[in-house]
Amino acid sequence: MKALVLEEYGKFVYKEVPDPVLRDENDILVRVRAAAICGSDVHGMDGSTGRRRPPIIMGHEASGEIAAVGKCVTRFRTGDRITFDSTEYCGECFYCRRGDVNLCDNRQVLGVSCAEYSRPGTFAEYVVVPERIAHAMPEGVDFIEASLVEPAAVAAHAATITPIALGDSIIVVGAGLIGLLLIQILRTSTPGVLIALDIDPSRRDAALQFGADAAFDPMAPDSPDRVRVLTSGRGADHAFEAVGATAPIRTAIDLTRKGGTVTLIGNVSPTVELPLQSVVTRQITLFGSCAMVGEYPVVLDLMARKKINVRALLSAVAPLSEGAAWFDRLYKREPGLLKVVLEP
Repeated sequence: MKALVLEEYGKFVYKEVPDPVLRDENDILVRVRAAAICGSDVHGMDGSTGRRRPPIIMGHEASGEIAAVGKCVTRFRTGDRITFDSTEYCGECFYCRRGDVNLCDNRQVLGVSCAEYSRPGTFAEYVVVPERIAHAMPEGVDFIEASLVEPAAVAAHAATITPIALGDSIIVVGAGLIGLLLIQILRTSTPGVLIALDIDPSRRDAALQFGADAAFDPMAPDSPDRVRVLTSGRGADHAFEAVGATAPIRTAIDLTRKGGTVTLIGNVSPTVELPLQSVVTRQITLFGSCAMVGEYPVVLDLMARKKINVRALLSAVAPLSEGAAWFDRLYKREPGLLKVVLEP
């Protein structure tokens, strides 16, 4: 089969590689129809994260149709259209038995190569996944849309673990892909004031289109006051941080009311400075949100019912053979690029 291989840091080669084979009786061979480039792939291609060690076929946001199934597979058959979780979990460890499969002790992520394991990903014509992480695609959702279920599920998981009451005010710091998906998901479930903060004017405009009541530049001196005007002078009940760096995390904490919550989704930076006294003396609750736990079905349903518009988030759809060029453009932070989907 053909695949886009990271042969050395910063160097992709589109080449022939061996076809994957079913590893056990519960596996599914998927003919990949669409594979989206994740920000973690872009950050990892230069070796800075330590989780994309060459040579590796990256990619973990994808959809396709089943080409073959193991003899113990019961929910699917050849030809079915599916998408799948990015995380393979063991189903047997302490966390899996509790239902916290995203925290599995033996967790492996598609398209990741690190010290503990190397798992081929979805920038290829075929990929093998276990049946337990696969989900049928509903009518009305195409392969390109389904390749974005994974980031939408990440956003949905963050919303799920945050104790939002009806009418609570919410701010979303960072209106990139996850932030914009989160705004759409939150808008389907709460009538409360929803505010986006981002330094990019085009992303602020997108946030308004997707349901935010207001969108401000966090660098503008009057933004804190404008947020407080919309939140009864107290600050937001809940904040979501979808970048993962010191400045936006501080913004999220500063604009949250006493006793409120801040849910951290972004993880661009491995470490950040935390305004500890503000968190402690104002009794702010911090939540860390990792991956997803069972949010795929609800996200697929929202997509099918057109409650989430992922098409509007696409910057380009291109052949997998052109993947190296698109990675380069994303790595260089070309203006206007948000999400690129590759088709094998």
